[in-house]
Amino acid sequence: MAREIKKGTRIIIKYLHYIALGFFIMGFYNTSLFATGRVYDVWAQHKEGEAELARAESNRQIKTLEAKAIMDSAKHLADAEIIRAHGVAQANQIIGDSLKGNEAYLRYLWIDSLHHTRDQIIYVPTEANLPILETGRLP
Repeated sequence: MAREIKKGTRIIIKYLHYIALGFFIMGFYNTSLFATGRVYDVWAQHKEGEAELARAESNRQIKTLEAKAIMDSAKHLADAEIIRAHGVAQANQIIGDSLKGNEAYLRYLWIDSLHHTRDQIIYVPTEANLPILETGRLP
């Protein structure tokens, strides 16, 4: 019977060893997971930072390209306006040169414009270039 107690005690001790070994393995596993989790968190934060940096760089490049496009557009619009202004200046020069010494044609244009202006008051200048006012108009 003493031997049976020893055998039972051995079984209990054996199971206690297994339980202790299980706790040890679980503790080691949890510790390694905890350490691995910390390493992963650091790595993940590093990758998030790299992604944010790449996103910010990309946004900066987009804004730079948009600003360059606006600047190019403004330059082209300014060039077009200069070209148009040169055309208007040349047209005015041509018209002005053609009207110099052409008093009869200007008088014709003035008379023709009277034909198209109905029911309007027209002031005709006198010899002193003063208009005759409406003093004699009927009410």
